[in-house]
Amino acid sequence: MSEPLPPSEKSPALVYGLEDRVPLVPAILVSFQQVSAMVVGTITPALILAAILKFSPADTAYLVSIALLASAVGTFLQTGRYGVVGSGLLSVTGTSFAFLGPLIQAGQTGGLALMFGMSLAAAPVQLIFAPFLPKLQRVFAPIVSGVVVLLIGLSLIPTAMFSIAAPVAPGAPAWAGLLIAASVIFVVLLAQATGRVWARLGSVLFGLIAGYLVCGLAGWLRAPAPGDGTWLVIPRLLPHQLAFNWALLLPFAFIYLVSVLEALGDMTATAQLSGLETNGPAHWTRLRGGILADGLTSIFAALTGGFPSTTFAQNNGVIQVTGVASRRLGPIMALMLAALGLFPAVGRWVTAMPGAILGALALMLFGLVAVSGLRLIQRAGLTSRNALIIALALAVGLGAPTQAAWLKILPGWVAALLDSGIAAGGLTALALNLVLPERD
Repeated sequence: MSEPLPPSEKSPALVYGLEDRVPLVPAILVSFQQVSAMVVGTITPALILAAILKFSPADTAYLVSIALLASAVGTFLQTGRYGVVGSGLLSVTGTSFAFLGPLIQAGQTGGLALMFGMSLAAAPVQLIFAPFLPKLQRVFAPIVSGVVVLLIGLSLIPTAMFSIAAPVAPGAPAWAGLLIAASVIFVVLLAQATGRVWARLGSVLFGLIAGYLVCGLAGWLRAPAPGDGTWLVIPRLLPHQLAFNWALLLPFAFIYLVSVLEALGDMTATAQLSGLETNGPAHWTRLRGGILADGLTSIFAALTGGFPSTTFAQNNGVIQVTGVASRRLGPIMALMLAALGLFPAVGRWVTAMPGAILGALALMLFGLVAVSGLRLIQRAGLTSRNALIIALALAVGLGAPTQAAWLKILPGWVAALLDSGIAAGGLTALALNLVLPERD
């Protein structure tokens, strides 16, 4: 039974606060924009793994469907409050990019069975860790969360630019992506500038429509790739069985801990955008519930043939653009994600979105995620101590992943740590926050 959270004071920047009931039409409109912002990121890890490990088309299609279904389950759990499970925030979940390294290693060693087996074996790390979060407030201080969220935004911005710069269609000029992206951003800014509530609620959708119109008029739209004729995907229990390898347990467990750090930052940013306090028992109860929801979602994914999930950052950008932070959108968003997963034909059309359109939206949303991190840092206070923590964490987080020659000669688990700017910078901030003394 869903347990209601205490009411919160709505931020002046919000149209609908955390507990507000949103009328049906705006609710569907904003939910669609939330799903559009996250759906490609949710299925991309499965597509990357399928390309590297040469999975069959049938296995690839199933992995994509399970990624969307797991996202639906996770979003439903996160936005609700079911006993101790769920953050009760407008948070969304998707397949985590952080696990690509260990998953590739497992796939090359033992195929899908080992990939799912190791994902399942290490998932309880989050369930074990979550109950102790309220006692670890000193470790995961606002300055740490702020740095992590800032790094998430900064590290994802280049991927948005790559999408904009990529070829749009055969025969399209090199500047086509830039034209499409500029059209999308211009329409979103125009909708925001009107000051009208309805324009703000639909600004992301209006930008999407503008991008499609430009592509359509220029002849750059492409139909999705044909499917295998399957019109309904039914999740199967242990579709490839399970395998286990002790040597891979530590890398998987470590990445689950890194995912905890990222999720804490994302949920803290969502709480702050929702007008909630980001300190105190209520906040840490929300975080504990969110980590439990992530752990359960990853277990569901592994049992049904999918990869680990974590709380996504994109929704924080959508909250800032639309002004809607109501967690009551969760079931609608979960239903949309489930439909995309269960009906492959629907999912193929959604994922056929031109890359430049998605890149333009991602550019804005990831930039706004970085701004959320700056807000959290501002709340923590820019003292000389905190400035030093931020400087070193950003230097490590942004600099270490660029040194490919170093990463090749380091031990595997160290290379995996430094190759993720979020993990490297976040852990640097965490360590410095513990060792540097606080002074008035």
